[in-house]
Amino acid sequence: KTREHVFDYFTLRNLHELARKGYFEEGSLSPIAVGKESNVFSAKKGGKKVVLKIYRLETCDFKKMYGYISIDPRYVSLRKSRRGVVFVWAQREYKNLVAANGAGVSAPKPLAVLRNVLVMEFIGDKQPAPMLKDSLPENINSSSFFGKVIENVKVLYKAGYVHGDLSQFNILNHNEEPVLIDFSQAIPTTSAEQETYLKRDIHNICSFFRKIGVRVDEEELFREIVAGGSLSRNR
Repeated sequence: KTREHVFDYFTLRNLHELARKGYFEEGSLSPIAVGKESNVFSAKKGGKKVVLKIYRLETCDFKKMYGYISIDPRYVSLRKSRRGVVFVWAQREYKNLVAANGAGVSAPKPLAVLRNVLVMEFIGDKQPAPMLKDSLPENINSSSFFGKVIENVKVLYKAGYVHGDLSQFNILNHNEEPVLIDFSQAIPTTSAEQETYLKRDIHNICSFFRKIGVRVDEEELFREIVAGGSLSRNR
C-alpha cells in the first residue's frame, strides 16, 4: 500500500536523482511516520542518517494545501494544479526551514528539495527523537522545556515567520531539548492571516502544557511575542 501511494514512478525518479547526487544511499529508506500529506523516512548517508519527507502526489488534499499557500504573499501567483501545488508545498517547507535555521530556531537543517521530496537533517540518536506527545519532559512540573519552546517561537517570529501548525505533534523531545518540525504551513508575518496563526500556535502549546502542570497565560504570551517581533511593525 505504501509503495502504491508513495513510490510512483515519478517519485522513484526523483529519489534516484537525489541519491545520485549523494544526499542519501539508495535502497536504505526506513519508515518513520505517516502524515496527512506525506510519508517520512530515514535513510543512510555515509555513517550518518538523514530524513526524507515524500509528499504524496495522488492522495494528498491539494485543495487544502492550495488554501494554505494562497494566503502566503510569496506565492500569490500560484496556479491551482495538483503537482504544481505539491511541488510548491515542498519548496515552501524547505525555504521556511532555511529561514528558521538562519534565525537560530531549533529545527532540522534542510539539505535539499526536489519536486515532491524534501531531504533534512536526522534528529535523534540511533532512533528518531520522539514527538513531545509521546515523550514528556522528565520534570513535567518544570516550565523549562515550555520556556525553550516559547523562546523558539519568539526567535522565529522576530525573523518574520509564524509556524502555523505548532503542537505536541510537531515538537520533538530530543534529550530534553525541543526541536520544532513540520514547517510546511509556516507563513511570513506579512501575511494577513499571521496573527490568527500565531494565536492558534500559542493556544495549542499552552493547552498541552497546562495539562502537565505548567501555568501559562495565552494573552500575556501573545503580547510578549508580538512586542519583540515584527507584527507591531507590520500593522
